[in-house]
Amino acid sequence: MGLAAVELGKAMGARVIAAASSEDKLEAARACGADELINYGQSSLKEQMKALTDGKGADVIYDPVGGDLFDDCMRSVGWYGRVLVIGFAAGDIPRLPTNLVLLKSCQVVGVFYGAWAARDPGENNINFREILDFYAQGKVAPRIGAKYPLASYAQAMRDLMERRAIGKVVVTV
Repeated sequence: MGLAAVELGKAMGARVIAAASSEDKLEAARACGADELINYGQSSLKEQMKALTDGKGADVIYDPVGGDLFDDCMRSVGWYGRVLVIGFAAGDIPRLPTNLVLLKSCQVVGVFYGAWAARDPGENNINFREILDFYAQGKVAPRIGAKYPLASYAQAMRDLMERRAIGKVVVTV
């Protein structure tokens, strides 16, 4: 999901700062168009974000990880920024530090795609048309990181759960 977010951000004209826990993931983000890279496993996300944004913080943060990293995201978002809560790959559901929402006048937005698509199929269709247009223009392309035979589905799931996957994991029959 992170690589798709990088590509969509670039397709929409954003300066994309990608953050990941390993150099391999960061290189994949660079290959997808990320302008800047942050390895939050080696140093502070907040400090690196401040340095890359002249102290302003990010306009939008896409957080599929949750856990302890969510607090760093909240401290890295800029004034009037948005933190998009996508999921909890870290396993822990974090608590929202509402003092930071107040101090930064920021928004925390839950992004539950399946529920949104079911509630607003018309907007979902418009969204899909935009993404397909980006695909037709070569601005986005699915990245297949690994393929597994059906007999190895458990390893594919472990790679996803342990956040080792880079790109989409495909299980074939």
